Amino acid sequence: MRFSMGKHRAALSRMGLGAAASEKTSATDPRIHVSLSHLRGLAPAARAVSFLPRQPATSVLQGRHRSRIRGRGLDFEELRDYLPGDDVRAIDWKVTARAGKPYVRVYTEERDRPTLIVVDQRMSMFFGSVRNTKAVTAAECAAIAAHRVTAQGDRVGGIVFSDQDMVELRPGRGQAALTRMLTAVATANARLSATAPTVTPMALNDVLKSVRKLAIRDHLVILISDFDAADAADAATERHLGTIAQHNDLVLAVVRDPTSAQLPEAGTITGTDGAKQAELNMSDAQMRSDVLALSADRLAQVRTWQNRIGLSVLSLSTAEETLPQVVQALGGVRR
Repeated sequence: MRFSMGKHRAALSRMGLGAAASEKTSATDPRIHVSLSHLRGLAPAARAVSFLPRQPATSVLQGRHRSRIRGRGLDFEELRDYLPGDDVRAIDWKVTARAGKPYVRVYTEERDRPTLIVVDQRMSMFFGSVRNTKAVTAAECAAIAAHRVTAQGDRVGGIVFSDQDMVELRPGRGQAALTRMLTAVATANARLSATAPTVTPMALNDVLKSVRKLAIRDHLVILISDFDAADAADAATERHLGTIAQHNDLVLAVVRDPTSAQLPEAGTITGTDGAKQAELNMSDAQMRSDVLALSADRLAQVRTWQNRIGLSVLSLSTAEETLPQVVQALGGVRR
């Protein structure tokens, strides 16, 4: 659900909730819309982010980008206890003799790991109560990831989707592929407007079908969304995500605004799912409770996917700068 302040801007401002995207004063405000030059300018900052092997233990990508191979490989990684099913050829007999129990040697092998960045730029993302709109935070996260992946020599591509359009970009190497990705994100973001015609939002399941076609296996897939649009998650959503995660590394970057957990205690807000709008009376305790429960349910759904499917979840707040949040989640560059 997208919240905007409507005619109660002063009341919400007194509560420290800032202004909705439609009510910020400058059409070129970088908190509302991103430009291609702004996304290009994130390249130096992206150096602080690491998608490379040997992620810190705190990283949401820990253990990814490299495949673990028992017995033979390019680089020795660690010794660990023998587990049923391990290749007996991987047993380190000298260590086993000294320890009195079997140990195996674990190796890693570099693999080409293209990255597919999936960016939600639907109208449900066109809101921000403190710093950025959700659409801007998502765009910056996508650009940071694209810059870093390109810098480390991997292929980058993506899917950028709005309420009506979906741009598919097959992963490629170099600045040309990077420019295509950043241009698609900036273009979709620029089209967001509070006066845009009301349409039915593109269904997330349709986007996931396209992801499955582009990322058949051995990709890093980063899906950036608020997961708040009208397309309520269903069993098909979980099946799509499960299939993607089974053959790829899947990260969900969930963009949240503070209003999803804190609402004004008086006045009205405009709630929209990207297709329809309604005035919601915040003086009504039951209404407030229902709205907060809806947001909590959607976040709980993401956590359910995390537990059932084994994917990674990165939480981003519109109230904070994007880069430090990404660096903290990914552990930064190991020096």
